[in-house]
Amino acid sequence: PPGQYDLRLEEARIAQAELAREYGIYGFCYYHYWFNGKRLLERPFNEVLASGRPDFPFCLCWANEEWTRAWDGRTSETLIGQSYDSQDDVNHIRWLINAFRDERYIRIEGKPLFFVYRASKLPDSLNTTNIWREEAAKAGIGDIFLARVESMMGEYSVDPVKTGFDAAVEFQPRWRDLGKPFDRGFMSRVLARVGFEQPYMAHRFYDYGSVVERMINEAKPDYKRFSCVCPQWDNSPRRKADAVILHNSTPELYGRWLETSVKRSIESGNEFIIINAWNEWAEGNHLEPCLKWGRAYLEATRNTLQKFV
Repeated sequence: PPGQYDLRLEEARIAQAELAREYGIYGFCYYHYWFNGKRLLERPFNEVLASGRPDFPFCLCWANEEWTRAWDGRTSETLIGQSYDSQDDVNHIRWLINAFRDERYIRIEGKPLFFVYRASKLPDSLNTTNIWREEAAKAGIGDIFLARVESMMGEYSVDPVKTGFDAAVEFQPRWRDLGKPFDRGFMSRVLARVGFEQPYMAHRFYDYGSVVERMINEAKPDYKRFSCVCPQWDNSPRRKADAVILHNSTPELYGRWLETSVKRSIESGNEFIIINAWNEWAEGNHLEPCLKWGRAYLEATRNTLQKFV
């Protein structure tokens, strides 16, 4: 059917990179799934690395959460767990060094950039990051630039340097700062009990414009943190209940948020910002064209970035 693609196909990956470049995106950050030496969903990146195509900058983010049936509301059922130890830290960085050597790999101050999605899950992050830096230096890579993602409640406002990292990275949406959800009041509860479909009761709806205002007006942190924006969000395809939905998103509101984030990044001397995401279709969060908006979010991205050229 029109619009479908297969990331196992090189031509699909090249088309994505060409589209991203056309609209001002500098590079891709690929999620990297490592479970004590076992990698999952690895085929597309393996082929990107082996083939040298697409010729487009990239970096990696270790998505180090356990895999559960979260999309089905059964978060207690673990499909594959995470375990951590020093030997695995060594094995992990030695595998990563293969990617760091690639000429396309994104660097900051000449250092390969690597994200950890849930740094608070590391039992001893100082030990892990020390091992990674030592192994990279021994391999001739030099130092590496490590960034911890502020993805969950306990990871906000943590000085990354104290945990062995060089910087933090925002994750958007920021769950604690979404404001008040749309009404779940008395009448909604009554209607739900008598069988009327009540999406506000099943899921949490927030106004995208209000979220943008909150993010634009927040105070700057007192440590190095890269900004992040998201064009949309709706993870109800992954959750039967209690999904988070940012309602009323528009390319104009997204462009306003992006412009503020770029200005702040320039003022702070930060090298880049993150847009979450390029193609997270299962969470209703994407820059890629869709039937509703076409290329409007990509156009908003390019129009905003051109203001700073």
